[in-house]
Amino acid sequence: MGSEIRTKVPYIETPLIKSTTLSEVAGCNVFLKLENLQPSGSFKSRGIGNYLVAKLAEHASEPSNTHFYCSSGGNAGLACVHAAITLGCRATIVVPMSTTAYMIDKMRQAGATDVIQVGASWQEADEYLTGTLMEEARAKGEVAIYVPPFNAQEIWDGNATISKEIAKQIPTMTRHYPVSIDGKSDHDLTARIENVDAVICSVGGGGLFSGLMQGLDDLSMQKTRVITVETLGADSLYQAVQKRELVTLPAITSLATTLGARTVCKKAFEYGLREQVSAVVVSDAEAIAASKRFASEERFLVELSCSVVPAVVYGGKLKELVPGLNKNSVIVLVICGGVNISYEILEEYTAGLASTHAS
Repeated sequence: MGSEIRTKVPYIETPLIKSTTLSEVAGCNVFLKLENLQPSGSFKSRGIGNYLVAKLAEHASEPSNTHFYCSSGGNAGLACVHAAITLGCRATIVVPMSTTAYMIDKMRQAGATDVIQVGASWQEADEYLTGTLMEEARAKGEVAIYVPPFNAQEIWDGNATISKEIAKQIPTMTRHYPVSIDGKSDHDLTARIENVDAVICSVGGGGLFSGLMQGLDDLSMQKTRVITVETLGADSLYQAVQKRELVTLPAITSLATTLGARTVCKKAFEYGLREQVSAVVVSDAEAIAASKRFASEERFLVELSCSVVPAVVYGGKLKELVPGLNKNSVIVLVICGGVNISYEILEEYTAGLASTHAS
């Protein structure tokens, strides 16, 4: 059973599809990388899953004796639980008080050994996990392994596979979709998309962004622009890039709580300073509107931490972010997913926004 477990991969290759509606809005070829279809419902399955596989191999312990501990705003914890169960291990998650009961229930339903709520933000949850909970577990003789939500090379390695899949999938898209390519008919079966002009992703702690950049570097795709998106009140990367130094937000005030890392990882900050990268901030209102529109037009309901990505297109921001944007340009949106959303939650956001404007 142990060797069978070790051959498992707790994430999948996800589809790349063209969006007709977003392409019309943008005036170019817009593709969606559907990370919302990962086993845990978000891209976190890649990085966290790869991390767990690497640590199991490193510790060479039996999966049944291994207990993973993760601090998370929600999606990393859920990915940790999914991956741990897939690999035959246990997982305990510590989340901040901002994490919804809805998300906690999802982790418990997925098979978490325990879900504990502590602290105002991820940082406080993480301090309790590492300083108290894991110390107690090791004192009892457990093989207790810490799982960071975004700041580890193994996590970036897992997320780098997104870039590599895009590079593999994008040239073949002319076989499946009408695509604008100068000088070639999209009916020509030999026509291939040669370049990706820009990739758009959201940023919380920076694990997704760091992995994407690592993957692009591995593929020598430095000409591809990368546009990072955060919400106002969870914009730790944007502020760091503006000040050219890491910043720690005093608090997370955005509704997009799963973007709620008060400080991005150093690797993300370093990537954020590159010339090919543009950092963008949108409002909670824009994220809510984008989540509704994306659900209506693309038939996927995603968290605000994900809807910020199509919000950039809906808001008409692409032309200023991608120099030379034209009908032949190729833009890939990383639809990172997220489980902390339902129609009821979306309506609560809308009602809260309306009452704020009314007052």
